[in-house]
Amino acid sequence: MKIKILSLLAALGCALQLQAEPLKVAYSDWPGWTVLEVAKQKGWFKEAGVDVELLWFEYLPSLDAFAAGKVDAVLAVHTDALVTGANGAKSKIIAATDYSNGNDKIIGKPGIKSIKDLKGKKVGLELTLVEHLLLLKALEMNGLKQSDVELVNAATNDTPQTLASGQVDAIGAWYPIAGQALTQVANSTPLFTSADAPGLIYDVVAVNPVSLNDRKDDWGKFLKVYFRCIDYILDPKTEDDAVKIMAAKVGADPVEYKKNIPGTKFLTLKEAKAVMKKGDGLGSLYGSLTIGDKFNVDNKVYKESQKPASYVAPSLLQSLE
Repeated sequence: MKIKILSLLAALGCALQLQAEPLKVAYSDWPGWTVLEVAKQKGWFKEAGVDVELLWFEYLPSLDAFAAGKVDAVLAVHTDALVTGANGAKSKIIAATDYSNGNDKIIGKPGIKSIKDLKGKKVGLELTLVEHLLLLKALEMNGLKQSDVELVNAATNDTPQTLASGQVDAIGAWYPIAGQALTQVANSTPLFTSADAPGLIYDVVAVNPVSLNDRKDDWGKFLKVYFRCIDYILDPKTEDDAVKIMAAKVGADPVEYKKNIPGTKFLTLKEAKAVMKKGDGLGSLYGSLTIGDKFNVDNKVYKESQKPASYVAPSLLQSLE
């Protein structure tokens, strides 16, 4: 009996220890994720009764941290969740947070005025990442193919310098790098942006399946707080305070930062629920993931389809009120 009691106490101790562990969430400088800084500074996680540790990373290291099991979740582009999964770190997407609404851009050097002008020209971007996907969509919508341009692999952070050097005729980059390119290269022009293909680039909360299974209630509380942050930034009465907090986190001027807010379509809880319903095309996360999955297979990012629907876990979000 004594052994049983000791075992029970040990088990209880372990359980309490597990419950005391915070949910570790990796996030980076995309506005749809930086908005979580509001919750951190306002103490909303504690108020909601969930212990969350937000861990700030550069984007690619945030994916590495998730793949290495150092965090319970990562805020990621939906197609990157598939890539991470193909490399052994499967996740469950419990919410779409936003979609890029202009903050991802294909930018032409002076004299290049349209996507059609790129035929036979060089485009610098990070191969197989979202700007590559965006370029293919731009080419498709303008009657061109990937083979009509010459792709030059360039780290996104370096694309402003690459465009300025004249090595390429256009680049693909996301905010704030895209803004830097437009500033550095006089008379450069956005040729196509994610606002021209809404829903092509969704951002999501990707959670370790074990953590989701073990801490479902806590993840529900996390989502409630996340959408409280969204309501805060979308409310004209509190938007400036949210922008001030977010801009400070990334070291930006609040006035300049606010100008780029429309480039991210923050999804309200109601909108996120609609996106998480099954459907074809870019209006559904399922449809957009399917397009991204085909892009990844076609470009040999991974060999076999990741079966996108197996990544989406909508029930927790759909249960929120």
